[in-house]
Amino acid sequence: MEIKNDAVIFGILMLILAAIFVTSSSNNKRWKKFYTYVPPLLLCYFVPGFLNWPLGMVNPEESQLYFVASRYLLPASLVLFCLSIDLKGVFNLGPKALIMFITATIGIVIGAPIALWISAAIFPDIKEALPGDEIWRGLSTIAGSWIGGGANQTAMKEIYACKDDLFSSMIIIDVFVANIWMGVLLFGAGRYLQIDKRLKADNSSIEDLKHRVESYRASIAKIPTANDVFVILAIGFGATAIAHLGSDYIAPYMDNHRAFLDKYNLSSLASGFFWLIVIATTIGLALSFTKLKKYEGAGASRFGSVFIYILVATIGMKMNFLEAFNNMHYFVIGLIWMLVHVTILLVVAKIIRAPFFFVAVGSQANIGGAASAPIVASAFSTALAPVGVLLAVLGYALGTYAAIIATQLMQWTY
Repeated sequence: MEIKNDAVIFGILMLILAAIFVTSSSNNKRWKKFYTYVPPLLLCYFVPGFLNWPLGMVNPEESQLYFVASRYLLPASLVLFCLSIDLKGVFNLGPKALIMFITATIGIVIGAPIALWISAAIFPDIKEALPGDEIWRGLSTIAGSWIGGGANQTAMKEIYACKDDLFSSMIIIDVFVANIWMGVLLFGAGRYLQIDKRLKADNSSIEDLKHRVESYRASIAKIPTANDVFVILAIGFGATAIAHLGSDYIAPYMDNHRAFLDKYNLSSLASGFFWLIVIATTIGLALSFTKLKKYEGAGASRFGSVFIYILVATIGMKMNFLEAFNNMHYFVIGLIWMLVHVTILLVVAKIIRAPFFFVAVGSQANIGGAASAPIVASAFSTALAPVGVLLAVLGYALGTYAAIIATQLMQWTY
């Protein structure tokens, strides 16, 4: 039975989230053992996917829940997370965060031609296409999405004249393979200390930032009153309103100068979502220098966490496990591509002894962008969520440039 009423779907998602959190905090030995191996955030991500397939209860293409969560709750959560950010601590994280982010980008660029070359050997029919239907045109949109975001993906579709039918097929790689990798990162986030030991990484700067933020939160902690709750919500959604207002003015202005932006591959600047995230993050960082920072003690970041978990559930709801079996050749391309990306990341992390946090967030800032990088970062600690946002914004800037390089390499391979 398909449910089309978003109010019903939202209620089901909230029941799922509540069940996961209640059982994860239970003293029951079986639940404790289960959550020792399976992080709660991972379940919040994958369980809603079963509502899509095999249960067939929801149609994520018709539901507006993801749009609402990504446009309203995500900006509000970014503001509330940034409210208590320790910028000095972020800067003290050192150059390894940036190195891993750039490595992640390089991994996607190099992975594209390698994946196409190997897949063509497995599925020779891939190259048998009419002019205009070459698969590299479709893969160019995946490169744009995985390095930058939706705006970069659309830009690549237009630049390389990717047909709509091929573009629809490429969404399978974009969504399904990226979601699987995000699930792996969320699982690894629950075991980052063990992974850091294997990488022989020094995560002292990350732990220092976490402890500084957590100590500050503890020093100002209080039982929130109704006034506190309303002020926190006003901060989050008031800033979201300003971000939307700014985006509504800036994006059309930039779009009027599309020719200039396209000339320098800066089409991301015409994306309303790009400006929504940038403005919300900027407001949050600015407010961290004001007296409003004290509302962290009343639980500002906890509200941000709730919003993020709702977003996670709506993202998970979009997964369709059946698609991988119906489009196996596309799935293989995406899987090989991702494996190359991951291999390069881990090799460089091992060489420079980068903590797994930098691996995970550097990768997700590329693959998932601003919608999911803070989710992965907050899986380590809510204090680290802004780091994911800042790197994701950088991904928007580099997306189209790097995707063009990846596409050129694929054309040579083709």
